[in-house]
Amino acid sequence: MKKSIKILSSIIITILITYLILTILSSYTKTKEFKEQRAYDDVKYQVALGPRTPGSESHEVVANWVISNLESSNWDVFTQETNISGIPIKNIIAKRGTGSPWIIIASHYDSRIFADQDSTPEGRKLPVLGANDGASTVAILLELARDLPIKDDKQIWLVFLDAEDNGDIQGNEWILGSQYFVDELNGKPDSAVILDMVGDKDLNIYMEKNSNYDLNQEIWGVASALGYKQFIPTYKYNMIDDHIPFIIAGIKAADIIDFDYPYWHTTHDTLDKISADSLKAVGDTILKWLEQYPK
Repeated sequence: MKKSIKILSSIIITILITYLILTILSSYTKTKEFKEQRAYDDVKYQVALGPRTPGSESHEVVANWVISNLESSNWDVFTQETNISGIPIKNIIAKRGTGSPWIIIASHYDSRIFADQDSTPEGRKLPVLGANDGASTVAILLELARDLPIKDDKQIWLVFLDAEDNGDIQGNEWILGSQYFVDELNGKPDSAVILDMVGDKDLNIYMEKNSNYDLNQEIWGVASALGYKQFIPTYKYNMIDDHIPFIIAGIKAADIIDFDYPYWHTTHDTLDKISADSLKAVGDTILKWLEQYPK
């Protein structure tokens, strides 16, 4: 009798240990649900800091905040720092996984020095708050960092690019951070996806003409399967954006951007223009696309 009880106890303990191990493994391999409210709160935090122009105190605060969030989500984090024509650049890179495929999801995190598209002369002298143009996509990447499972079958980098947004201003150029990042790459990623201005309430994301055709088809196909009509499978714009250095380097890249945003580079790019539902549409699409990415 005692022997039977002992055997039964051993079986129960073995089952419990197995269940615990499987539960832990599941938490590491199962993609979590994109939490749009948490992403919205991250937009709100960035906007509360004010404009995040390169070299400013708020820019440094947001950079440290991004790094802290990534490390809390168990990513390997490092920075790339340089100075180009007097402009300080600090790219933030979070890495997870090894080998191939190697996928990069990126966004710029700086905001524009002058709101030169504003309707008033006074407004054109002020910086852009960048709720959509910068903060929205940083928030999506941070939520992806929390939701992506820890896997060894993909190498994923989340890249927060600096000095993207001040072209056509004297002494500045576009996409400085992404050009520096690509120049410093050791190896060739399989795909790079850039997110830019995709948090607005009236979200309409057309395919961008310079982007890789196959990536466009894959991502818009996933969005369609998920029922997100904000992704419109029609080409509309040629953009100079952070995907261009990747394309020039022969890397498959796509720009996911809503350039129909009427508050672009104005003082009205503010928190009230942001929708948690838009953040979710993009976040869910990228999560699912990463899950299905071909080996």
